[in-house]
Amino acid sequence: MNVAAALPAPLGLLAELTHRCPLGCPYCSNPLALDSRSDELDAASWARVFREAASLGVLQVHLSGGEPAARRDLKDIVAAARDAGLYSNLITSGVGLTPQALNGLADAGLDHVQISIQDSEQSSADNIAGYKGAFARKNALAAEVVKLGLPLTVNVVVHRANIGRVEAMVDMALALGAGRVEIAHVQYYGWALKNRAALMPTREQVEQAVGQVEALRTRHHGRIVIDAVVPDYYARFPKPCVGGWGRRSLNVTPAGKVLPCHAAEVIPGLEFWNVRQHSLNEIWRSSPAFMAFRGTDWMQEPCKSCAMKEKDFGGCRCQAFLIAGDARAADPVCHLSPHHALVAELAAVREDVPYDYRHS
Repeated sequence: MNVAAALPAPLGLLAELTHRCPLGCPYCSNPLALDSRSDELDAASWARVFREAASLGVLQVHLSGGEPAARRDLKDIVAAARDAGLYSNLITSGVGLTPQALNGLADAGLDHVQISIQDSEQSSADNIAGYKGAFARKNALAAEVVKLGLPLTVNVVVHRANIGRVEAMVDMALALGAGRVEIAHVQYYGWALKNRAALMPTREQVEQAVGQVEALRTRHHGRIVIDAVVPDYYARFPKPCVGGWGRRSLNVTPAGKVLPCHAAEVIPGLEFWNVRQHSLNEIWRSSPAFMAFRGTDWMQEPCKSCAMKEKDFGGCRCQAFLIAGDARAADPVCHLSPHHALVAELAAVREDVPYDYRHS
């Protein structure tokens, strides 16, 4: 496969503005070794990255973290996204962003807000977040978002502690005025991998939740969009991670490294170029990390001869490394993978132990 000739334009940019965050969520997918405040790109550098992203074909930028509101220059960064012609989506914990600051972001051109909720019950939500009062702050910020007329998405990360309240969390999203709710089962990277045994639901819980989601989609059709996918450890087929490695999205870390996916740094031996030394165009087209698993030439069996290889692109490279020990292996989630039995074994390990909270 001629990768260069078939290279599509990226559509989305995940801009991790900071790793600082007031919450300690035990499922955080950020790396265990967080970038320090002193290493963060400044607003002018982000403005350049946004211009370069737009010239590549990127349409939307997700302003993420950590907690983006930890940046005092967040308003300047939002304005830079608008000036570059990008649709901006703020992904926030809802903690640390005041109504005044939100107003300023709206004035600067912010297009959309996504707020994460940990549970529909206050005590459980605050416990999962590792922050007393987080539940109330999220509710208050959501009201301000709706008051300003900004589109609101509610993100729900599902695991053993809250999977039984999927219906209640969708009801909460409706009550908050969200137009979309994303039900995202925990992905086991970063802090989530450390807490896998404490977070992992049972197969019965997952099947019940999947059934609830389908019923909720029917019940609330036309009122709210419900996005949800089957969790990897209980799936039969792998998902095309980020639309295929190096095909549709870029991730820029707080310190300026550009990754093909959020968790790519877990794979040893990859060389990640930095926007401080290279243009985004150079990185997208020529970075060793992006070239490593782009296309299908790198594949081993059973992926190499699989009819699905141009659709799922072998699944998740990070998961292949973390479970099978080989980033070139078929994603062990796939039932055709020789390592598939390992997934079931890991999913069966559940412990009622305190969370190892993320530490900023």
